[in-house]
Amino acid sequence: MDFASLIARRTERFLELESEVSDPRFFEQAGRAKSALRERSRLKQLLDDWAALQKAKSERASNGELARSNDAEMAEMAVAELPPLDAEIERLEHAVQLSLLPPDPNEDRDAIVEIRAGTGGSEAALFAADLHRMYQRYAESVGLTLEPLDSSVSELGGFREVVFKVTGDDVFRRLRYESGVHRVQRVPATEAQGRIHTSTATVAVLPEAEEVDVELRPEELRIEVCRAGGPGGQGVNTTDSAVQVLHIPTGLIVRCQDGRSQQKNKEKALGILRSRLLEAKQRAEAEKYSAHRKSLIGSGGREEKIRTYNFPQNRVTDHRIGLTLHNLDRAMEGELGEIIAALQTRDMEERLKEAGAA
Repeated sequence: MDFASLIARRTERFLELESEVSDPRFFEQAGRAKSALRERSRLKQLLDDWAALQKAKSERASNGELARSNDAEMAEMAVAELPPLDAEIERLEHAVQLSLLPPDPNEDRDAIVEIRAGTGGSEAALFAADLHRMYQRYAESVGLTLEPLDSSVSELGGFREVVFKVTGDDVFRRLRYESGVHRVQRVPATEAQGRIHTSTATVAVLPEAEEVDVELRPEELRIEVCRAGGPGGQGVNTTDSAVQVLHIPTGLIVRCQDGRSQQKNKEKALGILRSRLLEAKQRAEAEKYSAHRKSLIGSGGREEKIRTYNFPQNRVTDHRIGLTLHNLDRAMEGELGEIIAALQTRDMEERLKEAGAA
């Protein structure tokens, strides 16, 4: 497919944004400024990748000619350069295709991540804590920031539930495929006979909702203040800073106690509630998606078993795309790039098909 005309339109849009950003009044509307800067960053990356792709193709053509040279030494050197150039061209073409897809309105948003222990008792809670640590390490490795929102600690130090916000560039685009049931197979520390147990934890990744996305009417909310409990320091434990919000129409309840400020906890709780309501709205709209695509990537529902972590075999398997890697030890340290890239690639292929671009 010839992308030149699409690139030309993206270049025009980039120049428009460059002019907008240079306006002295640009930052007067914080929400618009944030959106424009993110769009500008995405377009700059696309144009940089496109320029690099054209350069790589030019070098590939030159080396192809040299490979047919009568100078045997020169031809041998040129042939040796072809495989890495081919690999770079393939990588850049993938990046350009991904960037040219119609943007998902959520993909550049920050995200609310909720991890809950599933079946397996204490071992499930410990696994939930391991997943939290895995995402924390991944976030650190790609320049994202985690902000704790709420947690409930189990007796052995795991998490019955932990909720946190992830901020940075393209957060939801990176983490959106993590929603679902994660299954672990390993020998628990409390297992005396060395038997392998299977436990689960559920992960929900919600695009952070803004006030314009979901309207929260005061008469539909019941807000209660109570004393925070659990670990968190003396200040958290001795102040009435925990906030619980009930959304009366849906029955959704959100509790936030991670901060020492009652007002901050209220703002965080309302933010989580908006994101959950936005997710419910979008899940209803997602029914329009084709069954074929949903069968490949899944709907992102909390009920879907998406991945298995097998510790005895050092194996991690993503069931949606049939990807198995024998580097579980590194994945648990946050090295999720290969898995996320594979999921993005499959999703991109299906989106291109649906857009009639494949």
